Amino acid sequence: MFEIFETYLFAEKRYSEHTVAAYMMDVQSMFQFAQLEAFTDLHEVSHHTVRAWIVGLVEMNLSNRSINRKLSSLRTFFKWAKREGYIEFDPMARVKGPKQEKRLPQFVKEDDLNSDRISELFSSDFFGLRDQLMIELFYQTGIRLSELVCLRENDVFNHSIKVLGKRNKERIIPVSKELNLLVQKYLEVKSQEDFPASYLVVTDKGNKLYPKFVYRKINYYLSLVTKLSKKSPHILRHTFATHMLNNGAGLESLKEILGHANLSATQVYTHNSFDKLTSIYKQAHPRGHKKE
Repeated sequence: MFEIFETYLFAEKRYSEHTVAAYMMDVQSMFQFAQLEAFTDLHEVSHHTVRAWIVGLVEMNLSNRSINRKLSSLRTFFKWAKREGYIEFDPMARVKGPKQEKRLPQFVKEDDLNSDRISELFSSDFFGLRDQLMIELFYQTGIRLSELVCLRENDVFNHSIKVLGKRNKERIIPVSKELNLLVQKYLEVKSQEDFPASYLVVTDKGNKLYPKFVYRKINYYLSLVTKLSKKSPHILRHTFATHMLNNGAGLESLKEILGHANLSATQVYTHNSFDKLTSIYKQAHPRGHKKE
């Protein structure tokens, strides 16, 4: 019975495999809690049931962010169930999630990612160029890990790359001359390895990348240049967005480059950039600082 909802998430919502798996796990967890055996039993679920489930999640020491993510899965599920006629009333209409703590995205300082400093970390062979290209693609384009994994050679052009983002939405991201030269140099060395000309960035054996491989590489190199507690590919996405805003990029343009569905997702980076604006204000305005 869960296959019907799963098909809906893939076909209509066009969610990624990772997102669908998370949604299905959340819904099945609620089913187990409510001791439901079939979709026809959904009418037994009330807002009281869902609230009791939330209490159980809190007692398991889940963060408010994690609980709200699970509630988002349930909202999608019950909205679909009502549309399909499994229920008459949506129990989520009377359910509010816990207040979510606000966390500002971490980012690497510009000086720590200085091009000369970064280039010294890599060898000139295939493995070094491959690792350097991963770092630069994340930092210079702001793409997601899943987007890097699926990037193909024919998605790269002289001045841009074509990225397939969430819900299969394509977007074109401009690339610098420096990044384009790195891509060309990498492709030359890659061709000598006799790997298939399919995916752009590949593993040591020429196979398609997988998330754990990418995460391990990025974590290693970031540990050489920053003391941030988090050292993941997504940190480089945050870094890209923050540095773009700090250097004058507009929110609307940044939203399109990042592939955000709405502006609110992009606005979180303005909090990080505010420190930069404050510094500029103090330096530039006559009354922004006290004269000695």
